[in-house]
Amino acid sequence: MRRDFVYHIYNVEYDKFLDLLSKCSEDKRMVVPEGFNTSLYWHLGHVLRVTEFIVFDLAAQPTTLPQKYHELFFYGTKATEWNAEQLAQLPDWDTMIAQIKEQREHLYNTFKDRLDESVPENFKKAENFGELILTAAAHLSNHNGVVAAMLQVMKQK
Repeated sequence: MRRDFVYHIYNVEYDKFLDLLSKCSEDKRMVVPEGFNTSLYWHLGHVLRVTEFIVFDLAAQPTTLPQKYHELFFYGTKATEWNAEQLAQLPDWDTMIAQIKEQREHLYNTFKDRLDESVPENFKKAENFGELILTAAAHLSNHNGVVAAMLQVMKQK
């Protein structure tokens, strides 16, 4: 029952995120709408990198994303601050969409029967894998709100 609940919450937010991103036309992915400081493209990369951090790094599990994702999409980064070298390193949208889908599979396969296993002490105060996955779902939920607002602003322009 608990496993189903944890994955249901994560999947609801994950599916909503992909649905929202699918509503953005290719020419708007790098746009920074008025009132925002980054793009939908950045949000996709950020969710990828932070999910990996929350779920895999904090759980002391192997990670899969290239190091450049940390430099481009982690906390404190903004699309408006990328320099020419960083812009040249950006993965394409379809690659990141494939990676986020692989990440969900990897998350499920890694933790499917281990939600109650203890994790190392961490700043999130999570005690087990299940709590880390729920933290990732909360992070996704936050970005779903921002992405929905960004799409609304771009639609009005």
